[in-house]
Amino acid sequence: MAVGLTTRMSPADAAHIAEAARCLRAGGLLAFPTETVYGLGADAANPRAVAGIYEAKGRPSFNPLIAHVADLAAARRIARFDARALALAEAFWPGPLTLVLPKAADCPVADLATAGLDTIAIRVPAHPVAHALLQAFGGAVVAPSANISGHVSPTTAAHVLSDLDGRIDMILDGGPVEVGVESTIVGCFDTPMLLRPGGLPREAIERVLGQSLANPPDEPASDTNQPLAPGMLASHYAPRTRVRLLAEAVNPGEALLAFGSAPLPGIEAAAAVLNLSEQGDLGEAATNLFGYLRALDAAAIASGASCIAVMPVPNHGLGEAINDRLRRAAV
Repeated sequence: MAVGLTTRMSPADAAHIAEAARCLRAGGLLAFPTETVYGLGADAANPRAVAGIYEAKGRPSFNPLIAHVADLAAARRIARFDARALALAEAFWPGPLTLVLPKAADCPVADLATAGLDTIAIRVPAHPVAHALLQAFGGAVVAPSANISGHVSPTTAAHVLSDLDGRIDMILDGGPVEVGVESTIVGCFDTPMLLRPGGLPREAIERVLGQSLANPPDEPASDTNQPLAPGMLASHYAPRTRVRLLAEAVNPGEALLAFGSAPLPGIEAAAAVLNLSEQGDLGEAATNLFGYLRALDAAAIASGASCIAVMPVPNHGLGEAINDRLRRAAV
């Protein structure tokens, strides 16, 4: 594990974005904000830099990475688009959508970043800092979430620092993210497949395609079953404290991740309570999810609570992505 670097926390202004681009060209690792979560970036064409991501995060090397590019033209230099993929890119890029596509014949992205697959996961982020960084760098940047592998994803620069201080070169602090859950991943196969629900609801994608998205195989990816895309491992996004889903009451000493205005029986005895959205707003809930999981985890550890109880969240729209993350956190 690469520990011992001096990690610089820098404001995401023009001068520091230029410095960050130089860091990438030199093979360094840096965290930067996207609209979904903070990403940990490296030069996608530099195998040693890509290996550094896996080392810094403790990420399994069979788990592929998403390549981030500045625009559709850059994406078409590293991947092959059919008509449906092009329609999705034109409708939702820049934005929280990742497409899994066949690699271009001369794709410069290091094989390690694609975990040996003949496909590549790619997106164009909408965050102005991410866009400016990609333009300044001029190439593809692979960037998983900027956290220890399997831990709760970071939605602020402080979250990144708490996980990766001393493991990476630089953090661009662009403030809290807007979406709060990772990008939706669609496999552009013969039948388009929703590989990971995320910040773009399934329903919006299906309207553009004019057809339903298939679901991935029921068997979760594991250390013997390579995932088709990032974020598909059975256990992921997990706090250190055990997570209990679909709570209908709070047991004594549990922390509570609430949703909506209806109080649960036993809430007065909870070790800590945070509400994803008292108004039942799924967008607000998605934005708060990872930050609240981290805060409740810290409160549970400090108080000796053994569990974070989670109230039910509706499974439509962004609720599908929220419930996906909560299920993986509870494994």
